[in-house]
Amino acid sequence: MPFLKFNKNELVNLSYSLKREILSANKRGDYCNTSIVACNTRRYHGLLAITLDRFGGDRYLMLSSLDESLIVNGKQFNLGIHCYGDIYEPRGHKYVVDFEADPVPQLTYKVGEIVFRKSILLVPDKDQVLIKMELLKAPSKATLQLKPFLAFRNIHELTHQNPQADTSYKEIPCGASFCMYKGFPTLNLQLNSTAANFSYTHHPLWYSKITYSDEYRRGYDCIEDLLVPGWFQTEMKPGDSIVFSASLQEENPATFKRNFTNLLKKTPAITSGREQLLRCADLLITHHNGYKMINAGYSWKFTGLLRETLIALPGLTLYGKHDPAEFEEILDNLISDESERLYHRTTQVEAPLTLSVSLQKYISYGADAKKVWAKYGGVVRKILESYLPGVRHEVAMQPNGLLWAQQDGVALSWMNAYVNFRPVTERAGYQVETNAIWYNSICFALEMERKYGKDDEFIRKWTPIKELVKANYQNMFWNPRMGCLADYVDNNGQNMDIRPNQMLAISLKYSPVDDSLKQSILRIIDNELVTSRGIRTLSPRDVKYRGVYEGSQVERDLAFHQGCTRPFLLEAYVSLCFHIKGPSFWKKAQWLAEGFYDDLGKHGVGAFAELYDGDPPHEPHGAISSALSTAALLAVDYMLDKYKAQ
Repeated sequence: MPFLKFNKNELVNLSYSLKREILSANKRGDYCNTSIVACNTRRYHGLLAITLDRFGGDRYLMLSSLDESLIVNGKQFNLGIHCYGDIYEPRGHKYVVDFEADPVPQLTYKVGEIVFRKSILLVPDKDQVLIKMELLKAPSKATLQLKPFLAFRNIHELTHQNPQADTSYKEIPCGASFCMYKGFPTLNLQLNSTAANFSYTHHPLWYSKITYSDEYRRGYDCIEDLLVPGWFQTEMKPGDSIVFSASLQEENPATFKRNFTNLLKKTPAITSGREQLLRCADLLITHHNGYKMINAGYSWKFTGLLRETLIALPGLTLYGKHDPAEFEEILDNLISDESERLYHRTTQVEAPLTLSVSLQKYISYGADAKKVWAKYGGVVRKILESYLPGVRHEVAMQPNGLLWAQQDGVALSWMNAYVNFRPVTERAGYQVETNAIWYNSICFALEMERKYGKDDEFIRKWTPIKELVKANYQNMFWNPRMGCLADYVDNNGQNMDIRPNQMLAISLKYSPVDDSLKQSILRIIDNELVTSRGIRTLSPRDVKYRGVYEGSQVERDLAFHQGCTRPFLLEAYVSLCFHIKGPSFWKKAQWLAEGFYDDLGKHGVGAFAELYDGDPPHEPHGAISSALSTAALLAVDYMLDKYKAQ
């Protein structure tokens, strides 16, 4: 029995099926992403999106979709589906009777006596997608006609009919190759059909005003034109199967069926949410050109981001794959790539300091602390030095030892949504979590240097700074009337928005907050921020609270950090609760994690979403497969296993 599947009533209901997406990805950073009825609803959707080094390593959509038509006894049945404004044409979804997500996405169509099935497989180690089409039942032989919709564009952009497009083709074995624009690689489209049973008719035609309904709903540009260069045609008898290939290389059609079968056998069946979590974790780690990085989230987030990599790294590599070597390899690549942000300037002022948190988790996992410090101690010390006065323009240590972050009109934290070019949550001043991570990093560096280092001057210099931060932090942020910490402090005083940043501040190994105050802070978090789908970004009692992530771009940006929940915050919350409450918290931690497995049939089918509505029923939104969410759930699972044994 497949782990994730949908029935006919769900599939033909477009208001239901278009909100659910399928995603396949490989280690090269390529992906295949569309809705469960194969109707593209986002600009990012398509059958083959690839990573192109020649264009700066961004992703480019080559093949947007493939429309199948069956011609039986002179009647043609179109199985494709596209949106044109308010009209869907053709309406192939009405023939869909079954969808299975595992081990690969598979759609079954029924047209009278005809039963047709297609399975989509993204090749793990090549820029290639294979689509297997089977005529399971039919009253007689059928003609299969395939129309490819070509994009040749950046995934973040849209394309339109233009005279620069090269609509010509080159004949290749059982197929045709295309290159619409100079500089692009060639896209080779082929079938494993015999020459006598195959034909390609070249008839270039732009399909205009294809509409992406999800982009329209979100207030983005949503209309584009796609080139259909012609159509492929082959004959099928009941019981026959055909494999279609879209690849950057010219392939041998005789190998398609065998390759599809062999790759399918190597794809393990998913039988539980935990197995699906591990699969997602593995696919979020790319290995493009032998260079390992973390993809922040499919389909539109970037690879190799500083903050997202440092936060997700322990969860994906250690708690998920139990691979310390991969942890270090990805971290080494990140340090090599991000020297500017680590040592000079960044708009996420806490991110460089988060390296210490990742290293602490690595040591806690079992790494040799002495070796870790020998390798990364210099990086940590250099990062700390960069926060001293006169180095960074956006943030610097003040005479009280605390970090003041300010750059007019710029959000200098992870809460970085903008409306009309102005930050929704600028948080200029002393930020509660940034200063706590600052203190934690100083304490970690001093502990490691005393145990394993030789830099006595560093210890003499930074010990007074640590004591200064400790002496001033609590006085700066603690509000005895409310029984919690301020979110930030500026020239107007304490900002008492109830946000999860104070939770991050007290969940660190070295917290500048006295243990006697943590119970009170945790009580506020429990009462106002904790939900069954992560931690809210703002208390519902706040007039700025937005509990639903819907509407225009402005409305969604206002909700992004003003109420929407974040699954990634669960790691800090669960860790804090286990520290304060001990094993008695185990059942609630399990309940908090299990809810996300219940949602695997929503949004991104089989994936873990970036954010959820702050209001019940807490619907998922954002990137359909998030590295931060996936890593946090792996960390929670790791803690559940640890405390279950106690």
